[in-house]
Amino acid sequence: MSKLPDFEGLAIFAKVVELRSFAAAAAELTLSKATVSKAVTRLEERLGARLFNRTSRRLALTDAGRSLADRATQLLADGEAAENEALAQSAAPRGLVRLAVPMTYGTNVVAPLLPEFLAAYPDVAIDLNLSDATIDLIGEGYDAAIRIASLPDSSLIARRLCAMPRYLVASSAYLERWGRPTHPMHLARHRCLAYAYQLTPGLWQFSNAAGEQASVRPAGPLRVNNGEALLPMLLAGLGIADLPDFIVGKALAANQLEAVMTDWWQAPSGVYLVTPPGGPRPARVTALIEFLATKLSKKP
Repeated sequence: MSKLPDFEGLAIFAKVVELRSFAAAAAELTLSKATVSKAVTRLEERLGARLFNRTSRRLALTDAGRSLADRATQLLADGEAAENEALAQSAAPRGLVRLAVPMTYGTNVVAPLLPEFLAAYPDVAIDLNLSDATIDLIGEGYDAAIRIASLPDSSLIARRLCAMPRYLVASSAYLERWGRPTHPMHLARHRCLAYAYQLTPGLWQFSNAAGEQASVRPAGPLRVNNGEALLPMLLAGLGIADLPDFIVGKALAANQLEAVMTDWWQAPSGVYLVTPPGGPRPARVTALIEFLATKLSKKP
């Protein structure tokens, strides 16, 4: 005997018992009468007992058939209920969505959007992980993540929402004291503030419109795993840093910081929605993904 019961045979047997007819069971299950008959015969051979006494005009359960009928009927009902529940969940957004988002972007940009989503989908809950570390979506069971980077190739499904400009920034006080760099090589004599989760940690790689490239290993007094933590140092005139618009945009607009070396840039950065590969997503995940994609693709 194989390890798994013959669930298909039991379900077909239960349907024959319910309708008291092989032909009627075949019609309801959209199977051929021969397929239904073979399934019952296979079950009888597996159990070593006849389940029906069959004549051309009459179908009656044997003692073995009566003993099995109630459990097979319950098994069929449980299977139909489980399938219907799964279909209902996939049709209507309901349940928990696990979402990973970088800390500052999540706090300042994503979190303010969530009240609108949760009001529109009251049966959906969100487990929001705020961390600049790259989360293993598959290994840690996340449904989706937002990543801000020059996204490397991976097995994940990535959807680009918008560009995310980056700027090399410093305060005017810092630039007056240490000078204004015009070439990446000039950064060797600057106090560079580093972000731990860059695509190439410990290495700033620049290029320009002429196709020139230059690499710098930044050295300075502070290295952090959250870019926003560099702002106090920058505003105090104690360093220079390469950071995205969602962290330094307001300080630039308020003339608290200046963008320098604007004709050189690091790898273009963007905002991406990433999801694990696989089959159809639950409706709750699709609803959140489409909501965020609509909202975030409008962000500068």
